[in-house]
Amino acid sequence: MTEVRYWLGFNLVSGIGPSRFRRLLGYFGTAEAAWHAAARDLATAGLDARTLETLVARRPRIDLDREMERVEQAGVILATLEDDLYPSLLKHVPDAPPLLYVRGTLKPSDELAIAVVGTRRATVYGKQVGERLVGEVAGRGVVIVSGLARGIDAVAHRAALAAGGRTIAVVASGVDLVYPPDHAALVQEVIRHGAIVSEYPLGTPPEAGNFPARNRLISGMTRLTLVVEAGETSGALITANFALEQGRDVLAVPGSILAASSVGTNRLIQQGAKLVQDAEDILDELDVATVGRQLEFRALAPDDPIERSLLDVLTGEPAHIDEIVRQVNLPVAAVSSALAMLELKGMARHVGGMHYVTTGR
Repeated sequence: MTEVRYWLGFNLVSGIGPSRFRRLLGYFGTAEAAWHAAARDLATAGLDARTLETLVARRPRIDLDREMERVEQAGVILATLEDDLYPSLLKHVPDAPPLLYVRGTLKPSDELAIAVVGTRRATVYGKQVGERLVGEVAGRGVVIVSGLARGIDAVAHRAALAAGGRTIAVVASGVDLVYPPDHAALVQEVIRHGAIVSEYPLGTPPEAGNFPARNRLISGMTRLTLVVEAGETSGALITANFALEQGRDVLAVPGSILAASSVGTNRLIQQGAKLVQDAEDILDELDVATVGRQLEFRALAPDDPIERSLLDVLTGEPAHIDEIVRQVNLPVAAVSSALAMLELKGMARHVGGMHYVTTGR
């Protein structure tokens, strides 16, 4: 709990984004050490002059005790990149936020999640399709992640709740604010049956520039992104692009070629997104049965130090088992056994010729 206060402190300093914070953490070892570091050491760690000036000026004015008290009074949980609570899929996104603010609960089973996004000006068709698809998928235990906006986002959250499922809303403001205001009742339901999540400090207003950045979290927390209805310039297309950059699949619901609200989704399908006609198309892509077994294995298996060391060295580039053994400095038999267990958990994959990669899960 002591260390998280310093993660919170850095999150309150303008200009200290994910990459700069990682640089500081790598150099100083802990957020606490970085917070108390002298200006010359911060410069040596790689902070540019402008960011350094901001940090040095802002740091003395931040009362960490008071900020932690504000978080507690708001009923908010803080999850750092080093916490088990932090969404595991999001941890593997290059610009994952170091700190998340959470109202509600996050669970390991939330890894079986899809993003559902679309236009704020949903048509009757879009609403009907969204309700049907999300209801059936959520009823099978799949967590629905969206952005709490009007239109398709709201349809997705409500359909998941109506099916008795879990849903997570990623917002572009502080989690203590409700935006849009008419979603106050929906927010309470989401908190009871999932979580409201943000990377932005408490009290942050929903400024326009926050929304595109927010979208990378929606796709990053999920295994695939489903675009239900989107016009040519819909923000949902930004989420789809982030998903592709993150190596996640994109699915889209087709619409009439005469409807402006379907230009974006139809174009995604032209560009290679999987066309969705029913819930089974989503479930097949998600491979629910396999993912469910993987989650069960993770819940039952102990947190093995050898597995953790392997995950530290495995990347998306194939590595031969001999190279892996050399890097972790462990017996071949132990490494081979641990790799087999990681495959069962869906966290590593054998790609042939005794070469292995991480799945990023």
